[in-house]
Formats: sequence, structure tokens, C-alpha cells
Amino acid sequence: MVEKFKDRADAGQQLASRLQAYADRPEVLVLGLARGGVPVAFEVAVALRARLDVLVVRKLGVPGFEELAMGALGPDGVRVLNHPIIQSRRITNEMIDCAVAHELRELERREHTYRAGRTPLTVAGQTVIVVDDGLATGATMEAAIVTLGQKQPGRLIIAVPVGAPSVCEALSARVDETVCLVRPKSFEAVGSWYQNFAQTTDAQVCELLAQATYLSRG
Repeated sequence: MVEKFKDRADAGQQLASRLQAYADRPEVLVLGLARGGVPVAFEVAVALRARLDVLVVRKLGVPGFEELAMGALGPDGVRVLNHPIIQSRRITNEMIDCAVAHELRELERREHTYRAGRTPLTVAGQTVIVVDDGLATGATMEAAIVTLGQKQPGRLIIAVPVGAPSVCEALSARVDETVCLVRPKSFEAVGSWYQNFAQTTDAQVCELLAQATYLSRG
């Protein structure tokens, strides 16, 4: 039986061991999905001696069942929707618009908080490794893929510690490479594969980004 990850840092260190082919390559850029993906991505970036940046995406939760994603938002107006869930839950356009407005405000707040005046690192032509703490429905990762696809990376890689097998397979067709350490047949939730899955805070994200910037300059 596969052991649980101790926390996101442990997961990132284990993930980095599978990505050593990308170590010490100047074109490699590691992007952590905010918020929970950033502590994982930080460990990957440190181990690979690569640059780190944040990508803010927001899940669109089903009204009353917010943990279930009916879609997701990304920067630059990116919006992806899960139409089967929308239809099965009889979600109206008005309900979708309300959720979009709410999450867009939060996306913009986080962008402002995490960037602190810094511009996003250039994606075009780079080897981009997108990291999250896990894949459940895949909605936020899909929003990330759409967002980054518009910026024309040279190569796009998804890297996660754990993911639902069907979601990993579906998203693999959209990118150049997928690295997922654990694909449990009976997948329930990302958090069930961590001993400590405490919520990542804005302050932690900002601190890790600042540390990564300092290390890259050194």
C-alpha cells in the first residue's frame, strides 16, 4: 500500500525526484497553482534549481456543494465549464454568472496580493512545469492549461503527487507530459492522501515566492 505524503513539502520533494531530467536547465519554469500547489512547486523548483512563479486559478463550485467543481477560472478571462455536471445539477446561466463574478473578485485579489508589483515570468518558448497538490476533477488544471496554451510555451508538463486516474488520462492528451506519483483506483479526495493537508495561507504563498526569488538570484 502506498503511504500518504506527510505534507505538501514532502509531496514536492518526492515529485521533484521524478523530474530530475529538468534540473539545471535555464528554460525551465515551475508554476504553482495557488494556493495549495505553491508549497509543492516550491520544493520542485528548489530541487531542480529552476525559477518559480504562481498561477492563480479559481474553481467554480456547484452552489450548495462548493467542493464539486462545475468549472474554473484562469487569468486573462479564461473560463472552462463542466457541462455534464451543469446539466445534471440543473445549474442555470444566472447561477454560473453569480459564481463567476464572486470567484473573479477573489482571483484578482490573489493576483494583486501574490504579485506585489512583480510581473509574471515569461512563458513563451519555455519548458513549463505546472504543479498542484493533486487532481480531483481537474477543473483548475484545465483552466491552467488553457491559460498557458495562449502564451505558447515550448513544452508543457503537468506534475502532481496524486490524481484521479481518469482525470490524469484526460489531461495528458492536452499536454506534452504528465507526471503523477500516485493514481489510486479508489480515488476519494486529494486531502485523503496527506497526513497534514492544512489550508495554505496567502502569507505562506507570498513567503515561498519571496524565498524562491532570493534563491534564484543567489
